[in-house]
Amino acid sequence: MPYYRRVGEVPPKRHTQFRQPDGSLFAEELMGQEGFSSDSSLLYHKHRPTAILSATTITPFTTTRAPNLPLKPRHFQTHKLDGGPTDAVRGRQHLLANDDVRMSYAIATMPSPLYRNAIGDECLYVESGSLRVESTFGLLELSAGDYAIIPTSIIHRLVPTSDEVRLLVIEASGHIGPPKRYLSQRGQFLEHSPYCERDLRGPATPLLVDATEVPVLVQHRRGWTEHIYATHPFDVVGWDGCLYPWAFSIHDFEPITGRLHQPPPVHQTFEGPNFVICSFVPRKVDYHPLAIPVPYNHHNVDSDEVLFYTGGNYEARRGSGIVQGSISLHPSGFTHGPQPGSVERAIGAEAFDELAVMLDTFRPLDLCEPALSVEDTGYAWTWARNA
Repeated sequence: MPYYRRVGEVPPKRHTQFRQPDGSLFAEELMGQEGFSSDSSLLYHKHRPTAILSATTITPFTTTRAPNLPLKPRHFQTHKLDGGPTDAVRGRQHLLANDDVRMSYAIATMPSPLYRNAIGDECLYVESGSLRVESTFGLLELSAGDYAIIPTSIIHRLVPTSDEVRLLVIEASGHIGPPKRYLSQRGQFLEHSPYCERDLRGPATPLLVDATEVPVLVQHRRGWTEHIYATHPFDVVGWDGCLYPWAFSIHDFEPITGRLHQPPPVHQTFEGPNFVICSFVPRKVDYHPLAIPVPYNHHNVDSDEVLFYTGGNYEARRGSGIVQGSISLHPSGFTHGPQPGSVERAIGAEAFDELAVMLDTFRPLDLCEPALSVEDTGYAWTWARNA
């Protein structure tokens, strides 16, 4: 994270005695990235965060993966996926994946177990409903349009605060953060950034829970394990540092516009290992007198492009079958662009009312079984139809 936060009680100096009312020491924990060479936070526990009573291998929550063969654009309709009573961890339905990143969709109606992803950071996007992220760092309240970044290995659980919450989940093999070009040498957001520190939310108070023999589900590089902790991990009385869960609303993303059509990098919101995440939001469009507001045909030779359509009107996609909750995949090796007729229709438009989350990967994405189960198999041929 680009800035320092302090929550709850911490001692004046790091790595010094900090005692509880009964005279015993609080247990200091350093959570840091890239060894001891990057962002970190110090947490102060009432009990030892290392005390586990058992470890059990769990049958992994996996799904089949297949290459995009034959190579073609795809359209998946997430609102046709089965729901039912489930949570936002065990109920994830994986859609697209490679060795860098996985995209899944969850329809959650109940609290998740305590969970730790020890592989990489997670980016949650709330399509509808609301939920609470409870973690060792405190609480984050999320509602429709919110992103949440959950750093690697933070113990947390996801608790719906509405009857149902629909989530897009992006799991990385490393760390997710703001694009480096938005940040100063010391990590402050620069003036050309489309969002800044004022738009970000982090936990504000500690979350204290007393319990014993507490199960925590761990996803790690070799599979899944359930640890039983001697005491509840939510026993942190205070923490400080630059590593913690945080939230940002897509509605606070300030679009970058120009006289002529702007390329997708102006929509970039986050970056991860070999992928980027972008936000398409309502905005005024190109104001050159001869401008064509919809995108030109383009062939990103190094990228697979995924768009999750989460609100508004997609003028460039009219006639393609794209609706709320649709996910399109336009793979490298395929030229894609606006649907027939949309270029002429868009001329003279002053604004677009659209909301979408885009994932661009720099290695090809495989198709997972849940995605194939809700595929619109006619999508690839829509450009050949008349307007």
